[in-house]
Amino acid sequence: MKKPAFTTNSTVTCLVIFFAIGFAFLIYTNTIEFDYKSRLPLLDLRSIYGAPCLTGSSSPPSPSQPLKVYMYELPRRFHLGMMDKREDIDDNSAVTAENLPPWPGRSGLRKQHSVEYWMMASLLYNGTGGGGEENATITTTTSYQEAVRVLDPDSADVFFVPFFSSLSFNTHGRTMTDPETEIDKQLQADLLDMLRKSKYWQRSAGRDHVIPLHHPNAFRFHRGQLNDTILIVADFGRYKKSLANLRKDVVAPYVHIVDSFVDDNSSDPYASRKTLLFFRGKTRRKDEGKVRAKLERVLVGREDVIYEKGDATGEGVNASIQGMRSSKFCLDPAGDTPSSCRLFDAIVSHCVPVIVSDHIELPFEDELDYSKFSIFFSVKEALEPDYMVSKLRKISKVKWVEMWKWLKVVSHHFEYHYPPRKEDAVNMIWRQVKHKIPAANLAVHRSRRLKVPDWWR
Repeated sequence: MKKPAFTTNSTVTCLVIFFAIGFAFLIYTNTIEFDYKSRLPLLDLRSIYGAPCLTGSSSPPSPSQPLKVYMYELPRRFHLGMMDKREDIDDNSAVTAENLPPWPGRSGLRKQHSVEYWMMASLLYNGTGGGGEENATITTTTSYQEAVRVLDPDSADVFFVPFFSSLSFNTHGRTMTDPETEIDKQLQADLLDMLRKSKYWQRSAGRDHVIPLHHPNAFRFHRGQLNDTILIVADFGRYKKSLANLRKDVVAPYVHIVDSFVDDNSSDPYASRKTLLFFRGKTRRKDEGKVRAKLERVLVGREDVIYEKGDATGEGVNASIQGMRSSKFCLDPAGDTPSSCRLFDAIVSHCVPVIVSDHIELPFEDELDYSKFSIFFSVKEALEPDYMVSKLRKISKVKWVEMWKWLKVVSHHFEYHYPPRKEDAVNMIWRQVKHKIPAANLAVHRSRRLKVPDWWR
């Protein structure tokens, strides 16, 4: 009888099955070892959905869970008592969303550094009214919280200390002369005394505590006691590296002084903004801000350039609003420290910022690419006659319009709202705080076992 003929495909199939069974048997019996993870491709869901790229993104993804924050209950003299000085209010009365006073609408230099107020307000918010700026409309449908208050300190991720250190300086010590400064100095000492008695401060040496020090002179008498704390700062211009640095601290935007340009819908914004470069502000500053007087000599009298002295009074603010909205570029030189409020006034005016500051650090820079909507010059470049202005004139209309559009996209990140809104300034700050927690935890855990702290330095 004739034997059946096998096709080539059948033979190959049988051989594959035979060797597969044999190979599986050898692995099962540990006759050979096979690291399948390193040799077989795995399905990576990120390759399907795409890993998010935060740099330059206008809407970075929010964390899945809000930050849990325990807020210390301090007497009113440490915070709201500096805003509402009525004698009939008990210093130890509880602060709630219902009795939270609004921040005064136009309050000049105090408003610039009111970050502490907005952070506290965001934790008090419970879906009811109160707070915000005077005459502001409360819109609960758009409220959003990156951080929520917890009443059990053992469940907290971080601890917020609601001491209005910037307002304390502006209220009690702005002249920096005694006896006015004594109140500010005593508040700082009293606060540190209370914190040192807290077991939550003791267990971490304050590493998981958040304290706003936004004004460069805030907490100036006892700031050296906060070397390990998460600080909310405007920049690092007045601090030693041992006190403030990017590893543990958060750079927060100034609260802008000019009104936001909410109806900037010109069909040809490039043509409608007749001024090339605009600056209005104080031209005599300290430290890095000395560049302003030098820039005045370089820029005054040039065509299409406005460089004038001004202050944060009502009339001065109105002049700045008009000037920024009618200019293509807005100059932002360093103030008494590397940063100034002018940058954020320019952003909400959709006037492309021209930043002249060699040591500036910018808010939210791990999520925002400032080069998409700002121009940077070193101090040396800016002071070279004709260099900066000629560079600005060479920027094409297409490029400028692209930057203008980016400003409209990102400006909401620099707005402070009550109730807080998704990805507004206060929510972005809390998200930055969340980014600092791993480093804080690392420092806490190392401190509990090291015999020689920081031996590697």
